[in-house]
This record gives sequence, C-alpha cells and structure tokens, in this order.
Amino acid sequence: IDRLVHATTVAANTILEHKGALTGLITTEGFRDVLEMRRLRIPVMYDLRYQKPSPLVPRRRRYEVAERLDSAGDVIHALSEKEVEEVAKRLKDDGVDAIAICLLHAHANSEPEKTVTSILERVLGPDVFISRSSEVLPEIREYERTSTTVVNCYIGPIIGRYLRSLSDRLAGIGIKCPIQIMHSAGGVMSIDSAIKKPAHLVESGPAAGVIA
Repeated sequence: IDRLVHATTVAANTILEHKGALTGLITTEGFRDVLEMRRLRIPVMYDLRYQKPSPLVPRRRRYEVAERLDSAGDVIHALSEKEVEEVAKRLKDDGVDAIAICLLHAHANSEPEKTVTSILERVLGPDVFISRSSEVLPEIREYERTSTTVVNCYIGPIIGRYLRSLSDRLAGIGIKCPIQIMHSAGGVMSIDSAIKKPAHLVESGPAAGVIA
C-alpha cells in the first residue's frame, strides 16, 4: 500500500449529536454575543416559530478582553496580558477542554491572538486544545471567523483522538504508508493538518460520496 486516503463523518456527527468538547471563547470586548447575533439571514423566512440553534459555546464560557485593532490591523487599544491571564484562570476553573480565540480584525494582524495563545498555553498546559481564528480562517467577517474557530475547538479533541487511534491501529497491522484525510472540499490533507484544523473535515464523508 503506497497511500491511504480516509474520509469520515466523525466531525459532522460530533456537531449534530452535541457531543463535542467543553469549549470556551475569548473575544474582543463588545463581541461576546456574535454567535447569537449571527447574520440577518434565516433559513426559514416565514416561520414565526423558527428557533436558532443554540451556540456551541454558552454565554457563561465566553470571555471578553479589552483590546482593539482597526480594520487595517493597527493597534487602537493594546492587549493587556494580565487581563488575559485572569481570563485563562477562569477558563481553567471552568474545566474547559478547548478554547477558541477570535479577536476583532485578527485576519489583518494576528499578533494579539498569538499573544493570547502563548499565555493560555502557559497557564493551562498542553492538554487543552487551542485554536486562533487568524490560523483557522484568516478572513474578514467576525461571525464566520468566530463560528468556524468555535467548531474547530468543539470537535478538535474528538477528531484528534480518532485520527491518532486510526494511525496507531493501522501501524499495528503493518500499514505504515502516508495517511491522508479528505476535507470538505474533496481534496486531502495530512493527519497532522487535520488534527490542527478539524473544522475542514465537517463535510468529509459527503464529499467523498460525491467523488465516488
């Protein structure tokens, strides 16, 4: 066997069944409720009883930090490392398994998010899965970037365990060829990339079905 390509519905099932990791969110002051506000578009235009799906991170585990960049990525109000440390301790007390970081205009300047990441890693250790929006989806629009980063964290620990187990079990039966994982667009990515950015796997299984 020269190469093995694997598609999976684990990511989609984890979201649909609400069995993801206990996730927290750190965002810019004033943007705590972006997951609820979403966009003006609604799937069912004339259904007055339509209820939005509940956010994957409840409000009590969404924390704000007082920092601000302008749209070009220039600093208006600098990030306070002490404030981030306090938020990190609160998230540790919450017992979270994963933390999403999504600061305003991070697609234009990723440095504040990198600073938050380093502080979280220092306070929480290596066992907590951390994603920053400037790495997962470095694009304009706060809702899309925030929700995608939250999904990445929500399924991250589950996908990580699944893919490591897959790799170990294949090696155990003598299959040591490169393993690639199909992503939602129908292309492939390495196991390491899939573990780091599992949000790209949500439509992995259906994409493979279409290609087949």
